[in-house]
Amino acid sequence: MNGTMEQVTVYMPLVINAAKALIVLIIGWLIAGALSSFVRKRIVSHERIDDTIGGFAASIVRWLVLLVTFIAVLQLFGIQATSLVAVLGAGTLAIGLALQGTLSDIAAGVMLIIFRPYKIGQYVSIGGTSGTVKDLNIFVTELVTPDNVQIIMPNGQAWGTVITNFSAHQTRRLDLTFGIDYGDDADKAIQIILDTATADARVHKDPEPWVRVTNLGDSSVDLGVRLWCDAGDYWELKFHMLKSMKEAFDAGGISIPYPHQVEIQKAG
Repeated sequence: MNGTMEQVTVYMPLVINAAKALIVLIIGWLIAGALSSFVRKRIVSHERIDDTIGGFAASIVRWLVLLVTFIAVLQLFGIQATSLVAVLGAGTLAIGLALQGTLSDIAAGVMLIIFRPYKIGQYVSIGGTSGTVKDLNIFVTELVTPDNVQIIMPNGQAWGTVITNFSAHQTRRLDLTFGIDYGDDADKAIQIILDTATADARVHKDPEPWVRVTNLGDSSVDLGVRLWCDAGDYWELKFHMLKSMKEAFDAGGISIPYPHQVEIQKAG
C-alpha cells in the first residue's frame, strides 16, 4: 500500500504538469488562430494593402504564438528557455541541415512577398502547374485549379521556377486562327471576321482588331486574328468568337475545310 502511494506521489506532479501542458497547448492554439484571423482581417480591410501581405503576416503571427506556446510547455516540465536556447545553439548545424528545405521555403516566401510575382486571386502557372492563387504563407503557396482541385506548392519550389502570371495586366491579346478554303475570297473572309469582332463590345477598339493571311496550309488558307480585351473577359470572349465566326462564315458562304482522304483502287 505504501509502495502504491509512493508511486502516486512520484507521478502526480508529472500528471499535473501534463494536464497543464495540454491546457496551455489548447489555449495557445486557439489564441494563435484567433490572432492570426484578426491580423488578416485588419490588413485586408485596408484598400492600399494587398491581400497577399495579409495572409503572409497572419501566418507569421500564428507560428510565433505557437512557438511561444511550445516554449511555455517545455518550462512546465522544468526545461528553461535559456537552456533551450543553449541546446538549440549547440545543435544549430544539425538543425540547419535537417530543416534546410523548410528554411529555404521561409526565405522564398519572404522573397515572394517582397517582389510579388503573383497575388491572391490571380491566375498563374508556376513551373507548369496552373491555378488561381488562394493563399501564400511562410511555407507554401496554395493554388486552386479551374475544376476546384487544391494544389499545395512549397515556396522554395515556386520561387525557383518559371512563373507565368496571366492576371498581371488588365488587358490581354486573344490570338485565333481560322482556316478557309482555297476557293473562297480571302478579303471577304477577313471582312467577316472584322465585322464579327467589332460587333462585340468586349473587343477593344485600341489596339484595333488585326486580321491577316498568316499561312498557306495543305488544305486551307489560314487567317490569323489578334483581338485585345480585358483580362477578365479573355476566356468567355474566346469561346464566343469561335462560335460566332463559324456562324458568320456559314452565313457568308465561307467554308472551313477539313482533311480529306482519297482512296485509289487499281483495276485488277
